[in-house]
Amino acid sequence: MSIVELNRLTIAGLATDKDAVLMALQDLGCLHLIPLRAAAREPEKEPTGHAVEAMQALRYLQDIRDKRRQIHDPAGFDLAATIQAVLENQRRRREVTDRRDALAERIAELTPWGDFSFPPLAELGGRKFWFYIVPERQMAQLARLELPWQVVHRDQRRSWVVVIHPEEPPREALPVPRTQAGALSLSEVRRRLEAAELELDEIQAEHHALTRWIYLISSHLATAEDQAQLRHASAQTRDEAHLFLVQGWAPTAALESVRALTTSSGLALLVEEPGAQDAPPTLLDNPAPIAAGQDLVAFYQMPAYDTWDPSRVLFFSFAAFFAMILSDAGYALLLGLALLLYWARLGRSDLGARLRILAAVLVGSSVLWGVLVGSYFGFAPAPDGLLGHLHRLDINDFTSMMQISVGIGVVHLVLANLEMASARRGRAAGRVAMAWILAMLGAFALWIMDPAQVPTEAILAAQVMLGGALAAILLIGSDRPIDGLKSVLLRLFDGLSNLVRVTQVFGDVLSYLRLFALGLASASMAMTFNGLARAVADELPGIGLLLAILILLAGHGLNLLLALMSGVVHGLRLNFIEFYNWALAGEGYPFKPFKRTELRE
Repeated sequence: MSIVELNRLTIAGLATDKDAVLMALQDLGCLHLIPLRAAAREPEKEPTGHAVEAMQALRYLQDIRDKRRQIHDPAGFDLAATIQAVLENQRRRREVTDRRDALAERIAELTPWGDFSFPPLAELGGRKFWFYIVPERQMAQLARLELPWQVVHRDQRRSWVVVIHPEEPPREALPVPRTQAGALSLSEVRRRLEAAELELDEIQAEHHALTRWIYLISSHLATAEDQAQLRHASAQTRDEAHLFLVQGWAPTAALESVRALTTSSGLALLVEEPGAQDAPPTLLDNPAPIAAGQDLVAFYQMPAYDTWDPSRVLFFSFAAFFAMILSDAGYALLLGLALLLYWARLGRSDLGARLRILAAVLVGSSVLWGVLVGSYFGFAPAPDGLLGHLHRLDINDFTSMMQISVGIGVVHLVLANLEMASARRGRAAGRVAMAWILAMLGAFALWIMDPAQVPTEAILAAQVMLGGALAAILLIGSDRPIDGLKSVLLRLFDGLSNLVRVTQVFGDVLSYLRLFALGLASASMAMTFNGLARAVADELPGIGLLLAILILLAGHGLNLLLALMSGVVHGLRLNFIEFYNWALAGEGYPFKPFKRTELRE
């Protein structure tokens, strides 16, 4: 069991020592505070009055990969001014980038018209230029135009036409609406584009120079956050005339450190184990190789303190489900290559380091399953080769694959009920969980048995197991004491309420058929794209090879993307929905230690 045992600690001391004691507890970082006053609002993590701006500035500075050498000496550092300088740089960069893009688009529009400037109206006798871009198929309509006009540029699809007239021609005179050419010449627009690009270079250089302040901004943010947490903790203590009390949950392993603190500071300490009415937070602790299972658990629902930690089951079952849905060793090796390329980058954070181990297990299990089903980008290995001998399962054998998928579902739900029976042993919920295990095993045995090949005694034993389990759910599925006819009827009602879940058992077990269905769909699509590419290459010699390659790249890319989405979504869904329905009773909340913020350069 990897849910850490907690104790409730109550610390009492003189009111004059309260701030020092809270700071020492924050340094220890092992206490989940219990409010002893009316619930205080969560602390605002703000270095100044502009926490959002500070975080925005930090994110903007961290976007640059090659950062400047960090300044660690805070002398003369003005946090507010630095934040404003960073945000002003971001605003200017956005504004100049938009202007540059608009100018570049304007150049593309003006280039067909040529580089020209409008002469004064007096030189044109009051006439004006009107610009139109006319499709070639409509150019014949200009023959009826009585106004002077000229084609200044033409391509295969359109003509750029200038009409000369004092007033804008009527809308029906030309087949298209007029185009806005603007007052700036092409050379002037190009000059402004060059100026915008030079200005953008200066802004980017300033952006790069500002990255030297990342450490100091982060440290000031962390200091402000620690102070906010300290104020929040102070608001949760109970204060009397000359005394204060602070209370919280702490792991058993941290008791020695807390005792050392209270002894050296002359504080009173009371240690209590959780009572039946208590609801401690949940602190998960798993070995580093499978610690990513905790992240999967926390993503959906934290188990209650008095239940069990499903992290290990989720870690390995998610890997198995993902592999069955992917069902291709070639795809798995491709994912493994991508993981190797990003391995070092993922290790830069604790979460990334945990997730990359999970990703490695996903890749390894997918390669193993892909070898067993004999699929390599949709191609099957030669039967007489090594890979052919390792090809032990036929994904097109519907009967076997359905039995495997449903069998995995039964095992998964049996594990869930075993843990539920252990967590609720001695109670009706524990007995019902054991009965459901027998019912699932009996029903699965009856389903896979062939009466023509299996002894009658085995079939009878499975029937007795199933019937006895359902009877046990009905008769012993209640904790009500029997003290009369009414209590007997109520116990039967409780049993019937539990027995109604038989439809849920049936539906949940059949849900695991999606493993087979999605794996078959992935393999079938891969083979289909291979067939299309082969047909195109055979029908169109020469260019057909290029088209076949494009079909393979696009088809397998799409198929891999769909398989990834299905593997993640349905691999987690079977854990979070079907498994959780039988494994956990009640939801907990995470352990949040009162501690200082860790800084990373």
